[in-house]
Amino acid sequence: MKNTNPLEKEIESKVCAYAKSLGVLTYKFTSPARRSVPDRLFISKTGKVFWIEFKRLGCVPTPAQQVEIDKLKAQQAEVYVVNQVEHGKNVVDCWA
Repeated sequence: MKNTNPLEKEIESKVCAYAKSLGVLTYKFTSPARRSVPDRLFISKTGKVFWIEFKRLGCVPTPAQQVEIDKLKAQQAEVYVVNQVEHGKNVVDCWA
């Protein structure tokens, strides 16, 4: 039976592979001093920077993750919560 609700890491892997195929840099981001930052930092060929927090379909960011997302957005950063491969590809297409 086909998995209709892929794991977060599977969504992340496919979206990152797609971004890389378009020449977009992808960085797995962890901050020793700040927990709950979004999963990935993307940088387009034109220098546009955006973040993606990956979640499994039906899941939402934890309260701590949402606080970090809100802080980034308050600084005018582009941050997306992605729970489907196609949505992630669409986000990448908008910025690539």
